[in-house]
Amino acid sequence: MDAPVPASSPPPTPAKETRSFNVALIGNPNTGKSTLFNLLCGLQSRVGNFPGVTVEKKIGHVKWQGQQFNVIDLPGTYSLSPRTLDEMVSVDVLLGRQKDVGHPDAVVCIVDSSNLERNLYLVSQVLDMQLPVVVVLNMCDVALARGTTIDATELSQRLGVPVVKAEAHRAVGIDDIRNAIAAAAKSSPSEARKKVFPAEFYSECDQLAAHLNAGGAADVPEFLIQRMILDPGGCVEAEYTKKCGNNLPQALAECRERLKSAGQAVPAIEARQRYAWIREVLDGIHTRPTTRSVTFSDKLDRVLTHKLIGVGIFIALMFVVFQAIYAWAGPFMEVIETAQGWLADLVAMTLAPGPLRSLINDGVIAGVGGVIVFLPQIVFLFLFIAILEDCGYMARAAFLMDRLMTKVGLSGKSFVPLMSSFACAIPGVMATRVIENRRDRMVTILVAPLMSCSARLPVYILLIAAFIPAVTLFQVGPELSIGDFVLWSGQVTLPGVVLLAMSSLGAVIAVPVAWILKKTMFRGETPPFIMELPSYKWPSPRIVFHRVYDRAKAFVMRAGTLIFATTIIVWAAGYFPGDHTAQHKLETQIEALDDTPENEAQLEQLVSQHNAVSAQLIETSFLGRVGHAIEPAVKPLGWDWRIGVGAVASFPAREVIISTLGTIYSMGGDVDEESEGLKESLQQARWPDGRNVYNVPVALSIMVFFALCAQCGATLMVIRRETNSWFWPVFTFVYMTALAYVAALLVYQVGMRYF
Repeated sequence: MDAPVPASSPPPTPAKETRSFNVALIGNPNTGKSTLFNLLCGLQSRVGNFPGVTVEKKIGHVKWQGQQFNVIDLPGTYSLSPRTLDEMVSVDVLLGRQKDVGHPDAVVCIVDSSNLERNLYLVSQVLDMQLPVVVVLNMCDVALARGTTIDATELSQRLGVPVVKAEAHRAVGIDDIRNAIAAAAKSSPSEARKKVFPAEFYSECDQLAAHLNAGGAADVPEFLIQRMILDPGGCVEAEYTKKCGNNLPQALAECRERLKSAGQAVPAIEARQRYAWIREVLDGIHTRPTTRSVTFSDKLDRVLTHKLIGVGIFIALMFVVFQAIYAWAGPFMEVIETAQGWLADLVAMTLAPGPLRSLINDGVIAGVGGVIVFLPQIVFLFLFIAILEDCGYMARAAFLMDRLMTKVGLSGKSFVPLMSSFACAIPGVMATRVIENRRDRMVTILVAPLMSCSARLPVYILLIAAFIPAVTLFQVGPELSIGDFVLWSGQVTLPGVVLLAMSSLGAVIAVPVAWILKKTMFRGETPPFIMELPSYKWPSPRIVFHRVYDRAKAFVMRAGTLIFATTIIVWAAGYFPGDHTAQHKLETQIEALDDTPENEAQLEQLVSQHNAVSAQLIETSFLGRVGHAIEPAVKPLGWDWRIGVGAVASFPAREVIISTLGTIYSMGGDVDEESEGLKESLQQARWPDGRNVYNVPVALSIMVFFALCAQCGATLMVIRRETNSWFWPVFTFVYMTALAYVAALLVYQVGMRYF
C-alpha cells in the first residue's frame, strides 16, 4: 500500500525582522517636519542633545506593522553643506557616522508642495547618498489652493523613490507615509541615479579620493569628497585637513582652479547643476499659474510686516503675552509654593527637629519646589510661542525684529528669547531653540541672563526703600485720580528712577557684550537672513499641546535634576559643620508652646534666642567661612563679610539673599523685602570701628552687582543642558561675575567721592 501523499505544505511565512529600524526625517524649515514627527511618534519621544554640539536630538520610538522604528527628527535645513559642527550633525546621521544613533535604514524628505522646486534641492543632495528615501509632498492643500498641480506618480518614477501626498496639519496621509517608510526601511539602498554634475567634477572627485587615500584617509564617503570640493572652508574640509598630512587645502585649491578653468567654478556649479536637474525632473508634471494670485496671507502681511504698523502690533502683542505670562502663571506659582509650605509643615509635624528634617525641608522640598515653581511660566511662554509659530506669525516677528537685532550682530529670532528673559532667564534660554544659526543662538544664550528677571526685584526693593531718599525729582503732568484712588501721580521720584535704571542696566550692557562676543568667540561671516513666511492658518491644538508638553518635560527631566542637586549642595554648605543641638532644642520648645497671649513673651524670647543661634551657625558654616575668606575681595566694593555671605548664598538663586541677611542679622529666615526690622538692621549695621556698613554707594554697589552677576544656578544648569557642555555655563558665570565685580567697584569708588 502506497504511503499517503502529504498535502502540499503552505508557503513558508517570511521571518519577521526582529531588529529596530532607524528612520531620519529631514526637510526645509516650515515644511511641517516637526508636525509630522509628532503625528508619527505621539508622546513616545526622547529629547536630548547630540554629543559635543548644541543640536537637539529628538528620537521617537514607535511600532508599526509589528516592527520597531526609531524616528530621528533632524534640524530643519535648506541644504547639506555643513559649515559648523552643529550643521555637520545631519550629514553624520545620514551617513551613519553618528554612533549614538546608528545607520539610517530610510530617510523621509518632507517638502513643501507649494515651493516644490526649492525643496527638491535638499532632496537632490539626500539622493546623492544612495539611501532608501521616501519623499512626502506636504501641504498639498495649500499648493492646490494656489493653483499648483503635481503628478506624484510620475514624480515618483522620475526620482526612483516613493512619493506620498500629505497634509500633516490635518493628519491626512499619515497611514500612507507609515506604509511607505516600512517598505523603504526593508528595501535595498536606491540605485545610483543620473549624475547631477558634469564629468569634470567626478574626475576631480576621483583624484581627490586618491589624494586622501595616500594621506591615510581611506574609504571616505563619496558625498563627503563632493562636499570638500563644493564647500570651501567648510566643516568637512576642516575635518579631513586635520586627518591628512599631505597638504589637503592645496590639493583642494588646485582642484577648484581646474574646475574654474573648465567653466565649472565652485560654488556656483552646485546651484546651477542641481536646479537644472530639478527643472528636468519637473518638466511636464508640475504646473503653476502664470500669474500669482493675491492670497489672504498676502493681504495680512501688508499690515503685519509693515515697518511701522507691523512693529507697533508686534510690540503690543509681546506686551500682552508677557503680561499674561506674569499674571496667569502667578496663581499657579502661589499654589505650588502653598503646597511646598504644606509639605514642609507636614514634615515638621512628623519629624523632630534635626538634620533629617532640615535636609528634607530645606534641601529636598526646597529643591523640588525650586524646580516646579518655574513650570507655570515655562508652560505659558511655550504655549504662546507654539501658538504664534503654528499660526505662522513667529516668522513675521523675526522678520520685523531682524533690522533692529542685526545692529548688535543678532538675528530677529533673538528678540523673543531675550524679551522672555525679563520674566525668567530659564524659559528665555530654552526659547533660543527657535534660532537655527548656531552663532546667533549661542550669543543669545550667553546674554539672556543679563536681562533683569523678576528674582532681582526683591533686592532692589529692599535696598532702595532702606537707602535711596524718597524725593521727587520733577512733575510730569497733573495728578489723575478717581475718588481716593490715584491713577497717575505725575511725580518722578528718585527711587523710581533708580529702580528703572537697575531694571534696564542688564539690557544696556548686553548690547556691547553681544557685539564683543560676535567679534571674538563667534566670529564668522554673517549669513544672509533667509526667512520663509509660511501661510497663516489656525493653530492645531494637538501640535500646540505636543510642543508645550515636550518643552515642559525637557525642563523638568533635564534641567530639574541639576537644579535639585545644586540646592542640596548649598543646603549642606550652610548646615555643616556646626553643632545644631541648641538650635533644634529651641525649635522643639517653640513648637511645644501654643500661640496664646500667655505664651507671647516666652515665645518672643525663644525666637530671639533661636535667631541668634542660627546667625552664629551660618557664620561658622562652610558658607560663612567662605564669606569671611572673601571679605578682602569684597571690601573694595564697600561690603563686609555678611554681605559677602549673602552674595555667595544667593548664587543658586538671587532672592535667597533676603532670607540669608535676615538670618545673619538675627531676624530669622522668614523675612521679606518689605520687612521693616530687616531694613532697620541694615541701617544700623556697623564696621568694627563704628562706621556704617551701608550707605548709598554700598546699596548701589550691591544692586549693580546683582543686576549683572549670574546668580542663578537654575539658569546655569539650563545653559549646560542647552549647549551640551559645561564650558558655557562656567564661561557665563565667570564673565558675568567679573563684569558685576568691576561695575560694582566703579559704582562704589566713584559714589564715595560724592556721598
